[in-house]
Amino acid sequence: MYIQDSPTRLLPDVASQEHALAIGTLDWVGMDGMEMPVQFDAGDGDVRSTGARVGAFVNLNKPEVRGIHMSRLYLLVSEALSAGPLTIDGVRDLLGSFLSSHEGLSDHAKITIGFEHLVRRRALRSDNSGWRSYPITICATLRGGKFNIEITTDVVYSSTCPASAALSRQLIQDNFAKTFSADNALDRDTILAWLGTEQGIIATPHAQRSTATIRVRPLGEGVFPLIDMIDNVEAALGTPVQTAVKRADEQAFALANGSNLMFCEDAARRIQKTLDADKRVADFHVRVAHHESLHPHDAVAFASKVR
Repeated sequence: MYIQDSPTRLLPDVASQEHALAIGTLDWVGMDGMEMPVQFDAGDGDVRSTGARVGAFVNLNKPEVRGIHMSRLYLLVSEALSAGPLTIDGVRDLLGSFLSSHEGLSDHAKITIGFEHLVRRRALRSDNSGWRSYPITICATLRGGKFNIEITTDVVYSSTCPASAALSRQLIQDNFAKTFSADNALDRDTILAWLGTEQGIIATPHAQRSTATIRVRPLGEGVFPLIDMIDNVEAALGTPVQTAVKRADEQAFALANGSNLMFCEDAARRIQKTLDADKRVADFHVRVAHHESLHPHDAVAFASKVR
C-alpha cells in the first residue's frame, strides 16, 4: 500500500503494508509527551492558555497488523486543543475521533493532558496578591462506548504537628515555673514583656510543607469547577501556602497554623469530608503527604469516597 504524498509521487506505508514481525494484540499504542497548547477554564471563567504535555493512545486489537496511524492521532489532538477551552464533552469527542480514525484496528482510546494552571491568590491581611501554580493532569479513556475521565491536582499547605505543639507547651510551662517563683507576686507587665522574649517561648512545634494529591472523577459535561473545589479543600485545611507575604500576612499565617494543628490523618479526613459533600464529584482518591521536618521520611495517609 502506498500513500499519495504529492501529485507525482507515492510514498510507502510500511505499517499498513507489512505484517507484524510477531503476532499479538497491544493494550496501548501511541505517543506521549507531545507538546501542545491548551486553553483551560478552571470554573472561574478565566480561560488561561499554557503549554501542555499530551499522551494519545489507542489499543491495537488486530494481531497481524504491524502498527497504528500515529500521525492521525497527533493531528486530531492538535486540531481539538487549538479549537477552544477544554471541556469534558470535548475530551469525549476527541477520544471518539481517535477510534473513528482507527476503525477496524482499535476499540479503546486514551488521552492524558498535563499542564500548570496559574491562579492569583490574595494575601491573608495585606492588599497584596501573587500567583499560585496548580499542576493539572487530565486522564480520560473510552472503552466500548464507556467514557471515564479523572482530573488530578495538588494542594500544598502547611501542617503543624499536634504532638510537637503539646511538648512545646509543656516546656514553656516548665520554663515559666522556673523563672517565676510561686512565692512571689506576679506582675502582669513583667510577664507580658517576658513572653515577648526568646526565653519566654523557648520551644516551637515543628511544621512542614505538605501536599495533598487529589484525583476526582467529575460529573457533568462542560467545564469542571476545579478552582471552587480547590478553594473548598484549602479552606478545610486552613493553612494553604501563601504568595506575597508582608509581616501582617506572616503573623496571620502563624495564627492559622496554631489554630489548625493536624496529623496527616486529620488532613486526609478534612479533605474527605469536603469532597464527600461535593455533589459535582462522582468519586475521588486523596493522598496526603506531610514532608516531615522531624524525620527524613514523609507521614502519609490515603482517603477515598465514603461508600
